[in-house]
Order: sequence, then C-alpha cells, then structure tokens
Amino acid sequence: MPTVPAKKVDDSSLVPIPSRFFVTSGRAINKTSELNAFDLALLKAGIGEQNLVSVSSILPSGIKQIERRPIPMGAVTHCVLARHAGGEGEVISAGIAYAFRADGSGGYVAEGHLHGTQKALKEFLRWRMEEIGHFRGVELLRINYRTEELSIPMDHYGVCIAACVFLK
Repeated sequence: MPTVPAKKVDDSSLVPIPSRFFVTSGRAINKTSELNAFDLALLKAGIGEQNLVSVSSILPSGIKQIERRPIPMGAVTHCVLARHAGGEGEVISAGIAYAFRADGSGGYVAEGHLHGTQKALKEFLRWRMEEIGHFRGVELLRINYRTEELSIPMDHYGVCIAACVFLK
C-alpha cells in the first residue's frame, strides 16, 4: 500500500499568538460583597463583559501596544490579571509591570498585589521585572507600570485590578 506524504500543518492556526495588547485597570468598593466589588472594578477597567482567561506573562515578538478598545460581549479574552481584595479600613493595591527586551524579541509582564500602597507595589514589580530579565539573561528596556490603590471605607469591600489584555 503506498504511503501518503504527511500534510504540512500551519502551527499558527493551532496556537493563537496575540498581535496587539492594551493595559487597563480599575478599582471599586461595594457594601454587599467582594464579588460585587470585583465585578464593578472589571466594568471600570472596560473588561467586565468578557470571559476572562488568565494567562502567563509573555509578550510575543512583534506585538504592538494599543489604546484600550471595546471587546464584544462574551468574547473569550486572554489577559494577565492582577487582583487584590480587602475589607474595611485596609489599603490595597494591584498592578502590572511590562517591558520589552532590548534585542527586540518580545517582552514580559509581571503582575502583583499587596496590602499597601502603589509606591510599595511598584518597588515589588520593578524587582520582579529585574528578576525576569536576570533569569533569562536578557536586558529589558524601560519598565512600564499600571497600578491601582484603594483605601477601603468602613462597612465596605474593595477590589483593585490591573490587566494586560491580549488581542489577535
């Protein structure tokens, strides 16, 4: 029986590689629940009507940063998401840092959150980005940050989020 030559498969159709991204953030308080505060924070960030899929933190080669834009309701949306929740009287923050490699081969995103201020969070995120570059033996260009801080009033729940949202 003659053998049929194997058909070459285009891997790009099997593995989605984003070509664009935007960075967004939001924060919210709610008297009823932490989940409601989270939902409100997502809505403020412009990603509350999507099905979010959390991914790790690699910016592929050739990706371009764009301004935040509307995404269709219900769209499966891949993102690096930082989230932190707290209760009355707490100060919380959440954020991301991102930077491109100096050699032009993509970049990286670090997410983080803590009980404390944006200033402390930025120090932590800077350390994370420096470690990412060190582990990989690469130089990173300027580190960019997007953070939120929230001082939660009495009898409320609060949530801060920041996201790097990937688009095809």
